[in-house]
Amino acid sequence: MSISDENARYREKMQKRKDMQDQEVASKTVEKGILAVHTGPGKGKSTAAFGLALRALGHGRRVVVVQFIKGAWMTGERSALERFEDLLEWHTMGEGFTWETQDRSRDIAACERAWEVAKEALKRDDVGLVVLDELNIALRYDYLPLEQVLSDLKDRPAMQHVVITGRNAKPALVEAADLVTEMTLVKHHFSAGVKAQAGFEF
Repeated sequence: MSISDENARYREKMQKRKDMQDQEVASKTVEKGILAVHTGPGKGKSTAAFGLALRALGHGRRVVVVQFIKGAWMTGERSALERFEDLLEWHTMGEGFTWETQDRSRDIAACERAWEVAKEALKRDDVGLVVLDELNIALRYDYLPLEQVLSDLKDRPAMQHVVITGRNAKPALVEAADLVTEMTLVKHHFSAGVKAQAGFEF
């Protein structure tokens, strides 16, 4: 087969693929706020959520981040995103990982305070994206009532997007979500003795 014949077959194949893709895209007509869940044992759940925050900010949309569990230590994502100070609100409400606090009542109180902040964001028409970082952990340990969380999420403005991160997402939350991504652990450098490093882990 000549090169010109190969190129012709390739163009024909790609045109068919394009036609199918165009048809598929044209069939999607619903526009709504998306409830996304990033879960699973793999690395990158919060990182992907902050990528969505950057995308929303790039389109001039207001973003509210509420961090459950994690304590008030500065991360590269926060430092970078806070440059959009006119559009970003960042609330670090946790007191550290559960194995650090070792105080259930204190963890519950911190999560309840965080949810009050989250609820206010979920009522606001001017907020395009709400990032609920590590909310899945708070729900896993029953620090917050799942039914109340689901109800508040359902009652948010119709065009508001929400992304929830953390391992072990509750089945009811997975069912309620529009998009669920499970990060799968294949290999992790921690197991080889590599410590958390600025600019990669935080």
